[in-house]
Amino acid sequence: MPEVFIQFRDVVERLERHYRDMQDIEFTVEQGRLYMLQTRSGKRTAKAALKIAVEMAADGLITQDEAVMRIEPASLDQLLHRTLDPNAERHIIATGLPASPGAATGKVVFDSGEAERLGQMGEAVILVRDETSPEDIHGMHAAKGIVTARGGMTSHAAVVARGMGRACVSGAGELQIDVKARTFSARGRTIQAGEVITIDGSKGEIMLGAVNMIEPEMTGDFATLMGWADKARRLKVRANAETPLDARTARQFGAEGIGLVRTEHMFFDADRIVAVREMILADDEAGRRPPLAKMLEMQRSDLIELFTIMEGLPVTIRLLDPPLHEFLPHTREDVEAVAKATGLDAGKLMQRSRDLAETNPMLGHRGCRLGISYPEIYEMQVRAIIEAACEIAKAGKPAPQAEIMHPLVSKAEEMKFLRALTDRVARQVMAEKGCEVPYSVGTMIELPRAALLAGELADNAEFFSFGTNDLTQTTFGISRDDSARFLGAYMDKGIFEKDPFVSLDIDGVGALIRIAAERGRAVRPDVKLGICGEHGGDPASIDFCEEIGLDYVSCSPYRTPIARLAAAKAALSRKT
Repeated sequence: MPEVFIQFRDVVERLERHYRDMQDIEFTVEQGRLYMLQTRSGKRTAKAALKIAVEMAADGLITQDEAVMRIEPASLDQLLHRTLDPNAERHIIATGLPASPGAATGKVVFDSGEAERLGQMGEAVILVRDETSPEDIHGMHAAKGIVTARGGMTSHAAVVARGMGRACVSGAGELQIDVKARTFSARGRTIQAGEVITIDGSKGEIMLGAVNMIEPEMTGDFATLMGWADKARRLKVRANAETPLDARTARQFGAEGIGLVRTEHMFFDADRIVAVREMILADDEAGRRPPLAKMLEMQRSDLIELFTIMEGLPVTIRLLDPPLHEFLPHTREDVEAVAKATGLDAGKLMQRSRDLAETNPMLGHRGCRLGISYPEIYEMQVRAIIEAACEIAKAGKPAPQAEIMHPLVSKAEEMKFLRALTDRVARQVMAEKGCEVPYSVGTMIELPRAALLAGELADNAEFFSFGTNDLTQTTFGISRDDSARFLGAYMDKGIFEKDPFVSLDIDGVGALIRIAAERGRAVRPDVKLGICGEHGGDPASIDFCEEIGLDYVSCSPYRTPIARLAAAKAALSRKT
């Protein structure tokens, strides 16, 4: 029926032009006559949505801006990570928080050393822990996916997994893990080490056995649409990164700089943490200086590589933030193992760990309080930054835009002290090297007092980076690592619409950010403003950042495309 086919083709093309979208059409042909029964916009996968939007813009049916507006930023996860086949059978044995998107299958392991050993043998493994710590980094690198029984969306496991692009389910409280027996139990079933499980980090599901996967596929349509998004957006998009791999991944995904270098992460490798422990065990400043000199070499070397990869783009370096006890082993078994491996005194290690223990370490001796108590630590870090920048400049490479960030500041006097320390060391290094390099000094706003008194901080801070993970924690008085136990009930009862550690609380935390931005600009009109918490990759939070005129957002490297698209949609929605 060629005549009917020609008629049908003309009608469907007319419908597509009229509705300016791909159509799902029902029709019938009776006695050679065409009848159109129904038309509606067709459902589509993320990959199909991208293709449809780009091709319709190319055909002139919609504008490039309309193409950008038609793609949901969160749907890009389907293009950036492995996903489970929607038609595959799933045997769910436990659920937790969707801490890091993607899917992974592997053998269960309960120890980071075992994960690394099996990973080196080519085995796919899923690391299962009550919670992870910085000493698990090597195992997390080796694993295909990570599961924790405790911790929230901004726990160590969640944040590190997102940075690595690893699938992660955190806060799976129904898991009963027995490390000695090498088993975990949930819903009446016990899983042994070596058994295969699959996790869906986008849904927070843990499944028995292997489940069929769909591999991510980046197409030319993706690059085309992201180019249109970049033309439309105002907000800059940076990435949180401290390893060369993170930095290269960020550049590959279009990051315009690094918004957060967590310098403590540079010291957790087994061959580096010894120097940090030597520094912590020292009895006085004179004893701390030799291990600090070793740490200086490590820090400078890492920063040279980061500055080289970023090729003159801004790099925000947060000085040491966590409490010192995080660098020390805690159990007697761990202490003895560390002492044997490093030659450090086991008794002194144990005593120092006890001395540094705090009831509430997140509100304790950490952040800039370390730099004020032990200024030689921050002096070492500032020296490493400026020496690295000078080496880059002398090599004829693009001069880095080093932004030196002091964490957990709450008083103007703290910021004044830290600014003077930074400038003094920077001038000293530049005089020694015969080299002038640009740098700026700022703070991470993560306490309500800092937000309310931002005008006073702006006297000595050239930029504010809102650490929305901690700012949410301190505003609500909710531990971000323990909240998974009850936030589900709060959302079920409608008290929270969304997890505030995932999507920014606009009314409370957002109000503090708005106040800080206004008061900071009143004192220093050109103060640079951004956010570097995990909210930097959340579309709703990015929309708020656009609304109040922040300069940039920073997020995990794999969330950079989502942030770029969300920033474009936020800008375009305000045009209309």
